[in-house]
Amino acid sequence: MKMTFNYSVIFLLAGLLSGCANPTSSGPEAGYDPEARLKELQITLPDPPQPVANYVNGVIAGNLIFLAGKGPKRADGTEITGKLGQDVSIEQGYEGARLTAINQLAVLKAMLGDLKRVKRIVKVLGLVNSDPAFIDQPKVINGFSDLMVEVFGERGKHARAAIGVATLPRGQAVEIELVVEIFE
Repeated sequence: MKMTFNYSVIFLLAGLLSGCANPTSSGPEAGYDPEARLKELQITLPDPPQPVANYVNGVIAGNLIFLAGKGPKRADGTEITGKLGQDVSIEQGYEGARLTAINQLAVLKAMLGDLKRVKRIVKVLGLVNSDPAFIDQPKVINGFSDLMVEVFGERGKHARAAIGVATLPRGQAVEIELVVEIFE
């Protein structure tokens, strides 16, 4: 049995499938403006927190940025500290994770110059300073994830891990690192 292929149909399907798999590969679409969205949310980005040791805030590798872990540091330099399940409520932890998101956005803005260069939030690793019996780490890290979606829309949805740890630097309640895909 002899098979014949219609290559024009194959190329058309391949083009359609590649467009479906990555509909924003050529650049941000009209109306995509994360910084305008921050203004709507009445969020002002602080100066990015600076590393306290021998590391950098982020590393660009190809079209990915790997951001170092940041915590819930306020503009006045104070931090949300404590242990979930002991002296920090889920609501306070959620707010800490949201504040951490704002700090990470400040780092991204400093690195990229314009948040329109963010193609997608890819992966979030959320660490929660937890009592051994505390099991609601995802509810805490939702503060970070929810803000990413508020700012970036569908581009803000990401893969994620939310885990409990025995302690974090300076007793901070959360620390979060992330991987971001950017337009080149």
